[in-house]
Amino acid sequence: MDYVFEKINVPNKHSFITREIQLAEREPKIHSHKNYELNFIVSGAGRRIVGNNISSFESGDLVLLGPEVPHCWEILESDKNTPPSCITIHFYENIIRSDFFNIPELEEVEELLKQANKGIFFKRHEINEIKKRLVRLVRLEGLESYIELLNVFNVLLKIQDVEYLSDIQVYSNNFARDLKQINRVYEYVFMNIGEGIQLKEAAGLVNMAPGSFCRYFKKKTGITFMEYVKKVRIGLAAKMLVETDKSVTQICYESGYNNLANFNHYFKNIMKKTPSEYRKMFR
Repeated sequence: MDYVFEKINVPNKHSFITREIQLAEREPKIHSHKNYELNFIVSGAGRRIVGNNISSFESGDLVLLGPEVPHCWEILESDKNTPPSCITIHFYENIIRSDFFNIPELEEVEELLKQANKGIFFKRHEINEIKKRLVRLVRLEGLESYIELLNVFNVLLKIQDVEYLSDIQVYSNNFARDLKQINRVYEYVFMNIGEGIQLKEAAGLVNMAPGSFCRYFKKKTGITFMEYVKKVRIGLAAKMLVETDKSVTQICYESGYNNLANFNHYFKNIMKKTPSEYRKMFR
């Protein structure tokens, strides 16, 4: 899967743009951009990548992303009679620093957008109301569209059942300078997670010696390179535990571990449950 650094063009005299996108028309790529993004899956199902999280998605899923969060929605299933699609809102990156947002009534919205750096998955309470408003928002323009956007945020703030998809704290104002280098590393990890990750190869992608690379990665992401690799492996394993009937041992090896005891240890450390306990939650 390719990685691209994407620039979303929000039209002049607009603070956001709302579109319904046919997912089948796009080749899936891990990408990031400076804009905030609210993504609602209208139809289709597949694999979602947000930061270091790999999980499944289906119609009705709603995710809010902050600037520079690497992400991808890969369609794996769809109704033959219903093309897979999503409604996506992109906000320009400085929206929460604008004068309009600098009022007490919008403090909760501002805080929600700040939390979006971790990728917020909203569970299914109130989702039908959100869908109706987003479908309407695609057709609106001008002040009416901004009022409807505020209505969407008002509903989001009422949803208590949320999940933070990624725990990578990488999205500082200075991060954009290094985004291409960091994302070369992200892509390398995703592409090679089942085969084996080599520190020397990862460092070579950014033309650094291993020691310098480790210090660079920790400074730019907030976690060590090996911690990142472990989290991606466990994310992949969790996905297979839920979506397949493969044995825990087989999943251990397919997610890049060669020792079952180590796999069980790291899985429980990150997911707070053993692999078997985690699988039972979804059966």
